[in-house]
Amino acid sequence: MTAIKVSRTKELIVFSGRAHPELATEIAGQLGVALAPTHVVDFANGEIYVRFEESVRGSDAFVIQSHTTPINTWIMEQLIMVDALKRASASRITVVTPFYGYARQDKKHRGREPISARLMADLFQTAGADRLIAVDLHTGQIQGFFNGPVDHLSALPLLSKYVGSRMDSSQLTIVSPDAGRVRVADQWTDRLGVPLAIIHKRRDHHVAHQVKVHEVVGDVSGRVCVLVDDMIDTAGTITVAAQALFENGAADVIVAATHPVLSGDAVDRLKNSQISEVIVTNTLSIPQERRFDKLTVLSIAPLIARAIREVFDDGSVTSLFEDKG
Repeated sequence: MTAIKVSRTKELIVFSGRAHPELATEIAGQLGVALAPTHVVDFANGEIYVRFEESVRGSDAFVIQSHTTPINTWIMEQLIMVDALKRASASRITVVTPFYGYARQDKKHRGREPISARLMADLFQTAGADRLIAVDLHTGQIQGFFNGPVDHLSALPLLSKYVGSRMDSSQLTIVSPDAGRVRVADQWTDRLGVPLAIIHKRRDHHVAHQVKVHEVVGDVSGRVCVLVDDMIDTAGTITVAAQALFENGAADVIVAATHPVLSGDAVDRLKNSQISEVIVTNTLSIPQERRFDKLTVLSIAPLIARAIREVFDDGSVTSLFEDKG
């Protein structure tokens, strides 16, 4: 008796948590698919219940969730979704985190501290994730925390293209707000062909309470300075750096960052500063009441959709960044 071979074509299915459904819907639209119907309920005590309303057996599943406020809720929801997919026999599960929570806790600064970014990777792997897609992780070493493929996407081409198309490059200077961001700022200078400056923070030991002094390393006088960073959280570092640039003769300051966390008084700080424009992506949802006139939001959805398509087709995600133009 001859065995009958059944040919099964894998199916791309995209799922969204509740943190930022607008971005997930846009990503699905770019892929030409609809988001998979998902039933999610919060129990009275805060527990989350998830059930997928169609079969996922044998599918290539992509679970999109940006870790925005309340961050612990959305991380837990994504973990539960991954667990449900594993138990429903999805063939491969890719966690898509446009903003990866706890990324700043990537090492121990002092004794008795956690490395929470590593714990995050362990949680997703234990839940059943096979692969991770993230945008502009706070530090590249986080890729090594996950024991599987990690596709680390960069918003730099998107942000730099916007800046380059609207500014005279002969007047531009890229500025790193601190020493830790120099490598990213250097990539901006390579792409736009403009000079680099750095904000160096030191403590003035001649003043009580060790006041921080921000020294500008590089020529910014008369220049349009572009302060670049991976995220804007409270906007304290960015606005103080911008003030230092103006004090050193900068003609204008604009800010470009991937993740608009915008915690606490960030919006008021930015609105009341001399910064003329704040350019971010939509990796995180920005409520209407936290939007302001200086804010420009670029969509990261096409980049994430292309990465998902390359993963699904067993192509090259690296190829998305090979074009330097």
